[in-house]
Amino acid sequence: MSNTLTVIDMVAADALAAIHEKAKFIGTTDKQFDASYNATTNNSKNGTTLRVRNDNRFYRRQGSRVMDVQDQNESTQTITVATQDGVDIRFNSAELAQSVAAYKSSDFKERYITPAMNTLVSGIDADMLVQFTKDVYNQTGTAGTVVGTSGDTSAIGLARAKLNQGLAPDDERYLQIDSVTMASIVNGNKALFAPNNDVSKAFREGYYGRFGQADWYENERTWSATYISDVTGTTDAASLVTDGGNSVDMHTTVVSPNVGQTFTIAGVYACHPETKQAFAHLQQFVITATSASGACTVSPTIYLGLSDTTKAKRNVCKSDGTALALTDFNSQTLTFGGSASGVYRQNLMYHKNAFAFVTAELPLMRGGDCTRMTKDGISIRVWSDSDIRNDEMLMRFDILYGGKTLRPEWACRITN
Repeated sequence: MSNTLTVIDMVAADALAAIHEKAKFIGTTDKQFDASYNATTNNSKNGTTLRVRNDNRFYRRQGSRVMDVQDQNESTQTITVATQDGVDIRFNSAELAQSVAAYKSSDFKERYITPAMNTLVSGIDADMLVQFTKDVYNQTGTAGTVVGTSGDTSAIGLARAKLNQGLAPDDERYLQIDSVTMASIVNGNKALFAPNNDVSKAFREGYYGRFGQADWYENERTWSATYISDVTGTTDAASLVTDGGNSVDMHTTVVSPNVGQTFTIAGVYACHPETKQAFAHLQQFVITATSASGACTVSPTIYLGLSDTTKAKRNVCKSDGTALALTDFNSQTLTFGGSASGVYRQNLMYHKNAFAFVTAELPLMRGGDCTRMTKDGISIRVWSDSDIRNDEMLMRFDILYGGKTLRPEWACRITN
């Protein structure tokens, strides 16, 4: 029995190694919450949800020695860990005797484990990247123009600026970028003389390792946003905007925009999270839930700062930095981040802690050989047993996971 367990443990270790190499995106997200679902060390049961505290915000008392005491207005977000994906394989006795290599051989890993794990983690990586990208409202680049065309990489620098304006830490920043955009950037900058390792690597291998304060990952799973056929309109005469709400009525001029479409509202400017001074650009929003009636759910939540509970969280203002009124959202021009019926690749720059990816330790089941292992915050269970009726050996690989965009302001889409 001990030898059998050693073999299944080796299979699990090989599976985790393959996952680690393939997880380009989820491997660069926050996985600190995995301990909450550790079956060995955590005796409490969180169920399928985990609550995470949001960052606290405060406002500054100015020009007065009299205290202006602020209440603690803590809020939370919920991470749901309820998706179980896997890959299942089987061999009959003839295959095991004649063509399938021993479990512990490198041939078995290369022929079966690595391809199976590539399929599993590629799907999860793509699903999470699409889900998280749709949550991000910051966007740079020109829709319809590939970044790097004519040597113009300003969209990369502007994305970096968006993260800075959102107060994202300087370290652990990443960029997921598709190969076509990578090729455009490398080709557009080939005439520049910059004798450093990253640019030299770009000439040799077709990609940059680090640029714009971020580590770059070439990833063909980046999402393409599709815009509806009508992207010209205004907010309703009664826009339904509230202080601390996330609804915007687009009237009947823009019906059922797609989830993930970005837009701005005329006269609604972004402001610094701490000083509340106006930035030079309009606040960008993203559709998170659509409606045929025109009333859409958007992100970020709109904080006008009109009350003590929203003052510290204010994220929009007039161009001069003064507070907006609810009526300032009525009958305002909407400008979308893409043209009618346009399809645009969305590359993504982000800080690690913008997104959380959580895996739970699945239980060890009785019958057959069952083991689980965790590496770099990703837990996998491998379970093998025989089927006496059909003369087969069955093996399944399972991951139970979930993800959540915790700080969208620490991320920025770069459109093509």
